[in-house]
Amino acid sequence: MPISKYLSSLQMTEKIIILDFGSQYTQLIARAVREANVYCEIIPYNKEFSCTPELKGIILSGSPFSVNEEKALTTDVISIAEKLPVLGICYGAQLTAKLFGGKVEKSEKREYGRARLNLLKDDALFKNVAQDSQVWMSHSDTIKALPEGFEILGTTESIPVAAFKRNRENSTALYGLQFHPEVYHSVDGKAIIQNFLVSICGCSQDWTPAHFISDTVADLKNKIGDKRVIMALSGGVDSTVAATLIHQAIGNNLFGIFVDNGVLRKNEFEDVLKLYNQLGLNVKGVDAREHFYTKLAGKTDPEEKRKIIGGCFIEIFDQEAKGLEHIDFLGQGTIYPDVIESVSVHGPSVTIKSHHNVGGLPETMKLSLIEPLRSLFKDEVRKVGVELGLPHDMLFRHPFPGPGLGIRILGEVTEEKVWLLQQADAIFTEGLKKANLYATIWQAGTILLPVKSVGVMGDERTYEFTVVLRAVTSVDGMTADWAHLPYTFLADISNEIINNVKGINRVVYDISSKPPATIEWE
Repeated sequence: MPISKYLSSLQMTEKIIILDFGSQYTQLIARAVREANVYCEIIPYNKEFSCTPELKGIILSGSPFSVNEEKALTTDVISIAEKLPVLGICYGAQLTAKLFGGKVEKSEKREYGRARLNLLKDDALFKNVAQDSQVWMSHSDTIKALPEGFEILGTTESIPVAAFKRNRENSTALYGLQFHPEVYHSVDGKAIIQNFLVSICGCSQDWTPAHFISDTVADLKNKIGDKRVIMALSGGVDSTVAATLIHQAIGNNLFGIFVDNGVLRKNEFEDVLKLYNQLGLNVKGVDAREHFYTKLAGKTDPEEKRKIIGGCFIEIFDQEAKGLEHIDFLGQGTIYPDVIESVSVHGPSVTIKSHHNVGGLPETMKLSLIEPLRSLFKDEVRKVGVELGLPHDMLFRHPFPGPGLGIRILGEVTEEKVWLLQQADAIFTEGLKKANLYATIWQAGTILLPVKSVGVMGDERTYEFTVVLRAVTSVDGMTADWAHLPYTFLADISNEIINNVKGINRVVYDISSKPPATIEWE
């Protein structure tokens, strides 16, 4: 189903559209809008949309491009601004200024980093924003002259036009900001965005988890009726919350399948099945470990391992599905970042690694997709889960890759290596929880290296594997910094792993950030 049709079916009372010109910060704009309890959608700058009554305003994103390029990305801001309030951010502001007749030129120096906003006039957009508030710049073009009928609202030391608006009576509001209010470094940025949503666009801020649940369950009941849904479950946040929503709509007409692929965390298969039973979900557990180990034997390339794990899962899932009759729908835990990826400015981005949580199931199944979380970010999924009454430990567990420990074991995956890593990973995870560090970490895990090193235990020399401890802090996983865990904690974990997991004699800690590294090693 096209995104527009799916999202419109949710019957939102109000929404904001963000036109994406390819900025790395576009998702941050959406998150800021959502945090203000206003629903929004990101669509490519050149995608058509309808000015329906529930549409309250438009935000134009930044961009890595220049408005003065021969094939500059553009949209009809003039026409849009006649119908709806508009806020242009960085490139969006520059495009607005140029299209209305202003002058945008290459800046004498690249304007990047922190600046101080000097507000020249009182305006609803800057309600509760401090004079000299810190803002974040990231652009190489600058607005040299505003169009006729526009006025400057704010400057910085190096930028004469940092904020502006159209000054015309009896017209919709039109604003431009040369800085990025959506990023963390703009101290009052979220207040500015909220002012635009509430004071300028008139949004009522009624988009809440409870609102989402009631709308979604009603929509699912209407869409599915008395038909049946099959769904692959992983034990993760997304699939569990999605399954719970579908279950609320259709009860035991949801058939869940949870596959033990041999690369799950310690005791995860048993623990997850127990949780699903407690939640009242209709889920079948399938032990397919040997099938996966056989297919993975001798394989060392990371991408090949991902594809094998994904392919084996499809085989098992398809096999189990054939044992069920009269299935019409396939449920999935797809979330909004996956949707954004598929409808980016220039289409799907270059593949860095194979996706593991959307699509890929056999076309021969000929099932219609049900994706109740398709409009939510990860943190919003958790909020919905809290509203549904799901266990805190499950909702706030760290992200775990679809290929599981298979991509945390560098080189060939064997049953012996999986056992080693499961033990070490469990010690690390439980240690974080006992030390009250788990909640401060975005993601943590243990990696088994394909090398052995010499060690000494008592009077004996050992020749055993090395594991890497990996822990990062992040907001959304797009960027991440290595977690500065206490040395004493790391020392204790190292000792516990080496003393209790025979086969590991060395523990190291990964202190690389993303970028340039990734969170996972493969």
